[in-house]
Amino acid sequence: MTQRSPKRAFIARPADPERWIKASAPRPNSNDDAAAFTARLTIDITPELRGRIKIAAFQHGLTVADMLRDLLAREFPPAEGDHP
Repeated sequence: MTQRSPKRAFIARPADPERWIKASAPRPNSNDDAAAFTARLTIDITPELRGRIKIAAFQHGLTVADMLRDLLAREFPPAEGDHP
């Protein structure tokens, strides 16, 4: 009979909300300083919208990720006094 591994303890959330966000790791193949650090964003969309996004990216010769990063950067420019 094999033994069960020791039960892992629940880890409490940090008291400081800023510590909830993991520090970004540099992307190894990136030459652009701004693109060197990234954070993952997950959203739920319909399969139809996903298809339209993929087609639009292909027609512009871009990856979906690059196209959406550009779109989000245009829609949400840095506000004066924001820190990167």
